[in-house]
Formats: sequence, structure tokens, C-alpha cells
Amino acid sequence: MLDIRFVRENPELVKENIRKKFQNTKLPLVDEAVALDAERRDAIARGDALKAERNRLSKANGPLYGQLKKCDDGAKKAELEAQIASNNDAVRANAEEMERLDARLAEVTERLTQIMMVIPQMIDPSVPIGPDDSHNVEVQRFGEPKTPDFEVPYHTDIMERFNGIDMDAAGRVSGNGFYYLMGDIARLHSAVTAYARDFMIGKGFTYCIPPFMIRGNVVTGVMSFAEMDAMMYKIEGEDLYLIGTSEHSMIGKFIDQILPESKLPQTLTSYSPCFRKEKGAHGIEERGVYRIHQFEKQEMIVVCKPEDSMKWYEQMWRYSVELFRSLDIPVRQLECCSGDLADLKCKSCDIEAWSPRQQKYFEVCSCSNLGDAQARRLKIRVKGEDGRMYLPHTLNNTVVAPPRMLIAFLENNLQSDGSVLIPAALQPYMGGCERLVPKN
Repeated sequence: MLDIRFVRENPELVKENIRKKFQNTKLPLVDEAVALDAERRDAIARGDALKAERNRLSKANGPLYGQLKKCDDGAKKAELEAQIASNNDAVRANAEEMERLDARLAEVTERLTQIMMVIPQMIDPSVPIGPDDSHNVEVQRFGEPKTPDFEVPYHTDIMERFNGIDMDAAGRVSGNGFYYLMGDIARLHSAVTAYARDFMIGKGFTYCIPPFMIRGNVVTGVMSFAEMDAMMYKIEGEDLYLIGTSEHSMIGKFIDQILPESKLPQTLTSYSPCFRKEKGAHGIEERGVYRIHQFEKQEMIVVCKPEDSMKWYEQMWRYSVELFRSLDIPVRQLECCSGDLADLKCKSCDIEAWSPRQQKYFEVCSCSNLGDAQARRLKIRVKGEDGRMYLPHTLNNTVVAPPRMLIAFLENNLQSDGSVLIPAALQPYMGGCERLVPKN
């Protein structure tokens, strides 16, 4: 969400940004926002003038009432009564105009807020320009992609060899898009999240388990309406939504807060289940546990000074790379193009893991710098040492999101005999186990 002053002073820059995001249908909103802002400011100024006039008239009647009380002259008394009546008529007319003005101001403010909520954030100059994710740009690779000399089964088939998944039972219980993880695979899932937790604690982040449901004002504070409609499950009859990622409640933690500058940066890592609608049809490789309605996730968020946000952005995605490489999984960084950025993001990249089965990379982490967009929506402010108030920047990144991450883990650590090697970093979380041996 942009500052209306920025839109007012730079309408052509805002329009150019909309064009770069290939959202030309939003172009008329800029002129409408500028016009509404002018009307709003005029209405506020007119309202202030009316209040001042009302106060003047009300005060003027005080002395007149005093004179009227002491007056014995009939003609003078009539004159005073007429003046008082005139003032009272003016006060009533003033009040009626104030009522009309307030009603219009409420309409203008509501419409202006609606517009400002859909005008996209200004993207960083370094973002590649393109209409959709097919124009995302590979920046660099980490680790050598593996091409095994044996066939790598589909990930649910690998799990089934360990009696590690039951999607049929989950379908009977919950429907499509759910799963039961069992035995060694379930333990591996928990080991990965525990390892990711300790990995981030080791980087100086504070561990947190947040609320898994949030109110509507937090939802609209952390994401765009389009994302909200595509992702969020609402609790019927209550102003509560199931979180799609713990970033939502972690950033929401600071809603309506004034943070002392000395407390920045806020660096938090959080565990939570995540719930997503995942609308739309998906291809064969997105069956199984790749795209599901419920999963668990370790997240990282940072709230920092504006001048530090790009430094944190760079550091955060590198944490993801370091973690995946410690588990012997080759990855690459993919810079998201302008058309693939959600409206609140000014810069974002994906970390993609290598799939030996598909012989291609697929997304496992997403790192985003949202500038001051979330802070503006949620009214998160920082009080500087000089007393000046400003908006912080917020960032988020996936640490690890099993069970999708398990796909990359199982495929890259699968051996020709069907066993799965456990990298040294993960062995303490698996009771010292060095290899998983299939049951079937």
C-alpha cells in the first residue's frame, strides 16, 4: 500500500509501475485516487472552517444573552433577540452542512482506501520485467544437479515403500488435498522442521509458535484481496481466518504498535500448520503432497529499518540455500519478474530444489521484501532516537515447508536399493539413524 502523498506527487511513476506489472486495468484508479484525495482534503478544510464558524457563533450568543437579561429597552431587546435567533439559525444550518459534509467525507475516504488497497507497491528497480512466472530469471545455482543411473519413482511411491503415507484414508476422512504421514516418513517430516527451527535459532532468530487463526483486519493488512480470496479459509460466523502461512500472524503481532528503534531488527522464526484453498487444477507432478490444503512450515520474518531491508533480503534467501545444501539438495535462486510479484511485494525470489525424477527445479522457498506496505496497512510504526516516527520494512522467507520439501529430500537422497540416506546434519533429529530402509 502506497502513501497517498506519493501517489499525489508522482502519479505518472505509479502508472508506469502498474504497466510494469501488466495490470493496465488499474491505471484509471490512479487518477481517481488523486481526485478523491483532493476532494477529501478540501472536505477536511471545509469542515475545519465550519467548526470554527460554529464555535464563533456559539460564543457570540453568550454576551448577547447577558445583554438581553439586563436590557429594559423594548426595541433593544427585540434587536438582541433577533440577533440571537439569527445566530442560532446559522448554527443549525452549519450543523446540517457539517452532517452532509461528514457523510460525503466518509464515502470518499472509504472509496479512496479501497483504491489504495489495490494499487500495487512500487517494485524495486532490480526486478526483471515480465508478465508472468515464465519470465522469472535464474540468478545462480548451488550444488550439482544429480542424474541417477536408476529410475526415481514418484514421491508418494517412495513414501509407500516405507509404509509412510496413506492418502486414501485421508481422502475418506477429509477429501482431496490431505494426507496421513506414517512411521519413518512422519518422523523425517518432524526431524526436518526441528532441524530448521534450530538452524534459524543458530542464526540469532527468536523462535515463536504463533496463533493459527487471525482476524480479518490482520488478513487485509498482510496480503492483497486477490491473495486472500485464493488462499484463505474463513471460520464461519466469526471474524477469524485460518493462516495460510505463519508470516501472517507473525507480522500481525506488531499491529497498531510503536516500536522503539533500539528494538530493531525484529528477527523471528516460527512454526505453524498452514491452510490453503489452492484453487485451480494442477498437473500430474503436483499430485501427492506437492500442492495440498494443509501442511506444516518453518518461517522467518524480519521487521527492520528501511535502509536495512535489502541487506536482510539478501541474507534471508541465502539462509534457505545454506539449509538445503546442508541436506545434500541442489538448489537455484530464481528472481521473480514484475508480473509474478504479489501487489504488496517490491522484490521477491524463489529458491527451487532439484528434482532428479523430473530433471528440473521446483519451488521450495519464497523470499520477499514488502517494503513498508504491510507496516502501512497494519499501522506498525517505529519511533527513532530523534523522536521521528516512520514505517519499518517487513520481509519473510520460507525456512522449510514439508512435506513438499520431503519430495526434494527423498529424491536427492534415494539410493539404487530403495534406501534413503540421512545427511549428517539431520541424523541427531532421527535418533542417529544414517539410512532409512524400505519396508516394501
